[in-house]
Amino acid sequence: MTEYKTYIDVMDMTPLKIGADAVGNATKPLERTFEKIECKPRRAYFLTKRIFDVVFSLVALICLSPLFLVLSVLIFLDDPHGSPFFVQTRIGKDGREFKFYKFRSMVVNAEELLLKLWDKNERDGRTFKMKDDPRITRVGRFIRRTSIDELPQLLNVLKGDMSIVGPRPPLPREVETYSAYEMQRLMIKPGLTCYWQTLKHRHEMSFEEWVELDLKYIENCSLRLDAKLIFKTFSVIFEGRNC
Repeated sequence: MTEYKTYIDVMDMTPLKIGADAVGNATKPLERTFEKIECKPRRAYFLTKRIFDVVFSLVALICLSPLFLVLSVLIFLDDPHGSPFFVQTRIGKDGREFKFYKFRSMVVNAEELLLKLWDKNERDGRTFKMKDDPRITRVGRFIRRTSIDELPQLLNVLKGDMSIVGPRPPLPREVETYSAYEMQRLMIKPGLTCYWQTLKHRHEMSFEEWVELDLKYIENCSLRLDAKLIFKTFSVIFEGRNC
């Protein structure tokens, strides 16, 4: 995999690097002509949002610590060949890399098997999605269906890599294929949830539709919208949809 630390100066929108993705496909050049969105700097909003992120994530991590312990044991018993936690490099605000945490829901060699499964991808090639992915473990299917596998990202929120609400953080191989327009997803911190996570048929959406939703959030983000998306996310989880 091509290795970078910073992919783009998001404010200048100047492409800094072009390479090849993890499955051997050439990345397309980043386009210089695009519709640039506006993200007006609002110090009070982002300061309040950061305070909320810290308080919420800290309290949640403390309250959920018994659940973390139980899940760690269950994941280990189901597949003792690796850690209960999955650590992966993702791309955050302004193209910065960070370590992204999840409960491990797949076999240890999932990334190696991905290369063999890529021709079964049910999406448009930017991201991988397979309905009956053979890499997912028994416990993994449950924690994915309930979104419990995402809970360790509360640590990313506490550290400041992520926010509670924001576009989902992409993989380096995905960012390598982004156009300049799509790079605008990286203008703000990534989050645990955003518009896409609250939709009933989200997995049927194209990558382009996903990007449009993220850019819509970036242009209109507010404390009121964040609260709305958080409540809608809890509703989706409790109803057991989008699995």
